[in-house]
Amino acid sequence: MGIALIVIALIVVLLIVFVIAAYNGMVRSRNKVDEAWSGIDVQLKRRHDLIPNLVESVKGYAAHERELFEDVTRARAQAQAASGVQDQAQAENQLTRSLSRLLAVAENYPDLKASQNFLALQEELTGTESRIAFARQFYNDTVQALNTLIQSFPSRIVAGLGHFEPREFFEIDEPARGPVSVQF
Repeated sequence: MGIALIVIALIVVLLIVFVIAAYNGMVRSRNKVDEAWSGIDVQLKRRHDLIPNLVESVKGYAAHERELFEDVTRARAQAQAASGVQDQAQAENQLTRSLSRLLAVAENYPDLKASQNFLALQEELTGTESRIAFARQFYNDTVQALNTLIQSFPSRIVAGLGHFEPREFFEIDEPARGPVSVQF
């Protein structure tokens, strides 16, 4: 009888240790996902801050492209106002398409392409696009780790008790993959 109580107590203690470890692991993973999202957010804000300068730079040379400037401005505003992973992804896809059109128009103006200000803005935008891609990859990796924890047995039981929900990946449309194309 004494050995049976010791075995039961040991099983209960091991179960409690497992639950605590699984819960803490999910909390760590959730915090990493939140941190990774903030990394994406920082880079997207950086991108959004570059756009008005880029638009103004092109505007000086191609003032008649008013509709394009309005599209870029509208897409930027939607991207800044987006909430949630899917909303943000859709808004960023639209912004990328608008920026691609803006840069394509810039190709028609040799003086603009030679402008040091425009070249610096293009270089900054390209660097920012690379940082966004890296941040997106890091975010998606941490989401995958969290989702695997949440969906795996037996940690799935703890996830249900702790109200952990799988997170969405930050995905972009196929045509918008990669950095904005910049040609000199």
